[in-house]
Amino acid sequence: MANKYSKRQTKRNALENATEQASLALTVEVRITGNHFSSHLTLSDFLSTPGQVEVISGSAWQGFRRKVCLLVPYMWPRGSVGLQALVILCVGLLGLERVINVFVPIYSRNIVNQLSAMERWRTLAITVCVYVLLKFLQGGGVGTSGFVSNLRSFLWTYVQQYTSRVVQVRLFAHLHDLSLRWHLGRRTGDVLRSIDRGTSSVNNLLSYVVFSIVPTIADIIIAIIYFVTYFSAWFGLIVFICMFLYLTITIIITEWRTKYRREMNTQDNIAKSKAVDSLLNFETVKYYNSEGFEVRRFEDAILKYQACELKTNASLALLNQTQNLIIGLGLLAGSLLCAYYVTVDKFQVGDYVLFGTYIIQLYTPLNWFGTYYRMIQSAFVDMESMFDLLTEEKEVKDDVNAGDLLFTEGRVDFQNVCFSYTAGKEILSEVSFTVMPGQTVALVGPSGSGKSTIIRLLFRFYDVQGGCILIDGQDIYKVKQNSLRSYIGVVPQDTVLFNDNIRENIRYGRISASDQEVEEAAVAADIHHKILSFPDGYDTEVGERGLKLSGGEKQRVAIARTILKSPRIILLDEATSALDSQTECNIQASLAKVCANHTTLVVAHRLSTIIKADQILVLHDGRIAEQGRHEELLAMGGLYAAMWLKQQQTPESEVSTDEQPQDSSQTQGHQTSQK
Repeated sequence: MANKYSKRQTKRNALENATEQASLALTVEVRITGNHFSSHLTLSDFLSTPGQVEVISGSAWQGFRRKVCLLVPYMWPRGSVGLQALVILCVGLLGLERVINVFVPIYSRNIVNQLSAMERWRTLAITVCVYVLLKFLQGGGVGTSGFVSNLRSFLWTYVQQYTSRVVQVRLFAHLHDLSLRWHLGRRTGDVLRSIDRGTSSVNNLLSYVVFSIVPTIADIIIAIIYFVTYFSAWFGLIVFICMFLYLTITIIITEWRTKYRREMNTQDNIAKSKAVDSLLNFETVKYYNSEGFEVRRFEDAILKYQACELKTNASLALLNQTQNLIIGLGLLAGSLLCAYYVTVDKFQVGDYVLFGTYIIQLYTPLNWFGTYYRMIQSAFVDMESMFDLLTEEKEVKDDVNAGDLLFTEGRVDFQNVCFSYTAGKEILSEVSFTVMPGQTVALVGPSGSGKSTIIRLLFRFYDVQGGCILIDGQDIYKVKQNSLRSYIGVVPQDTVLFNDNIRENIRYGRISASDQEVEEAAVAADIHHKILSFPDGYDTEVGERGLKLSGGEKQRVAIARTILKSPRIILLDEATSALDSQTECNIQASLAKVCANHTTLVVAHRLSTIIKADQILVLHDGRIAEQGRHEELLAMGGLYAAMWLKQQQTPESEVSTDEQPQDSSQTQGHQTSQK
C-alpha cells in the first residue's frame, strides 16, 4: 500500500512539474524597453520579445464570484433536453461514486471479520463477490478508472463538446462583429491564444471543479459523518483536523511558491531570448569576435535559471513533505486509537482494516489537490482573457429601430461629414458631395487626405461623428449593416485570398453560386482562360493569402468575386495602384465592365486611370479642395493640375507581375528578410 502511495505521489509530482513548465498562466503586465502594453499571457509567449521583461503578478482568484457567474451558463446546455438529461445523469453517477467509496472499505472490513469468525463459505463468497463488484465499479480504489467513472467521462464528452462548440462559435461570431478599428489594432497571436486557451479553460474548469474538487470535498464530509456516526467523535475529529490542515497548507504553500516558479520562468525566458538574439545576430558576433562574450552571457543566464529552478524544486519538495507529514500523523493517530479499541474489544480487527483502507482511499485524491488548484488558477486566468474578448464593446452597432435598406436608384449623398480616428486629429471636415445613380466619382489627393476613409465610412466600417451619409435618401446609420453591405461591392488595393482553390475564392462573392456562374464571373473579369492554363484549372490552390498568384491575377479574382456578388454600388480603393502600367491597363478594362451602369466611387493613385470619371474630387487636409471633370480641373491650374504634371514627368516601372506567379516560399522569405 505504501509502495502504491509513493508511486502516485511521484506521478503527481511529475504532472505538476510538466503542467507548470508548459504554462504558468498568470495575469501579467509586461514592460519592454521602448514599448508598453498589458495583456493576459503566459511567460513562454515572450520568448521572441527583446528588451527587459518585468512580470507583476495578480491573483487569479480576484473577482472569483464574477468568474463563476460567467462559467455557470456553460454548465447547463440550454435548448437541448437530451444534453440536460446527460448532465443530470453524470451528476447522478458522481453521487453513485461517492456511495461506492463508502461501501468499499465497509465490505473490506466484512471480509476480514468473516474470515476471523470462520463464517460459512457461501456467506464469505457473497461478501467477496460484492466487494469485487464494488471495486470494479470504483476502479483502483481512486475512482479514476472504474466502470462508473469511465461511463461518466464518456457521457460528459457530449456535454463538453457542446460547451466547446458554443464558446468557440460565440467568440468567433463576436470577433466578426467588432469594428475595423479593433481588428487593425489587434495582435492576432494573442487573440488566437486567448481563443484556444479560453475554450479549453472552460472545459477544464468544469471538469476540475465538478469532477475533482467537489467530489473530494464531498468525500471528506461523508467520511467525517461516517466516522462520527459508526466509530466515535474522536475519529471524526482526527479526519477533520487532518483534512483541514492538508487543504489549508496545500493552498498556502502553493500560493507562496508561485513566486519562485514565476521567477524561474522569467529567467528561462531571458536565457532563451539571449540565445535567440545571439544566433539571429550571428554575423555581428563574428564581426566583433564576441563568441566568448556571448557564451559567457548565455551561461550566466543558465546559472540564474538553475538557481531559480533549485528554489522551485525545493519549495515543491517542502509541499510534498508537509503533505506527507500531515497524512502520516493523521494515519498514526487514527490507527493507534483504532488499534487500542480493538485490544479492548470495542472494535473488531475488520474495523481497523476499514479505517486504514478508508483513510488511504481518502488521501489519494488529495494528493492531486495542489495540482488541481494550480490548474484551476491557470484556467481562471485563461477564461478571463477569453471573456475580456467577449465583453469587448462593438463600435459599430445597428440602431434599435434599424430596417433594411430600400435601394431604388443608387444615389449617394455625403452631407457635412466629419470624422477622426483619434481625438484631436480630424481626418474629414464638413465633407459634402453627391454621386448620382450610375455615375463614377473619383477621389484623389495626397496620402492621409481621407480618400480611403470615405470608402470605409460608406461601407460602415466606422460611423461618422458629424453629418450623415445617405443612400437613396436613407441615413445608412439607420439601416442594418448586413442590408447595406449586400448592395455594395469592394475591390481593395491589397487583395487577400483564402488559402483555398480559385473556384472557392471566386464563389465567396456569393456562396450559393453554381460552378457555371463562377466561371461566367471569371470570363467577365478576363481571367477564365488564364485559369484554364493552370494544370489544375479552377482547382488550383492559391496558397497563403493568395501568394501563389501574381498581383494581376489576384486582382482579377477579386473583380470576378465582385461581379458574382452583383452589387449596385461599387467601391474601388486604389485597386490597381500596386500594379505595373501594363497590368493596370489590362485590369482597367475588366473594371470598366464591372462599373458600367453602376454607382461607382474610385480612390485613385494614378490619375491616368480616372480621366473618364464623371466627377473628380480633390481632397486636401480632410476637405474637398477642388472638384470637376478632368479637363476642368486641369484648366483650373490648381492641386489636381500640379499632381497631373508631376505624374506625367515621373517615369513608371514597367516590370510586369501579371504573368509571373510568385512562389509562396520565396515571397515569404523575402518578406522575412525585409523585416
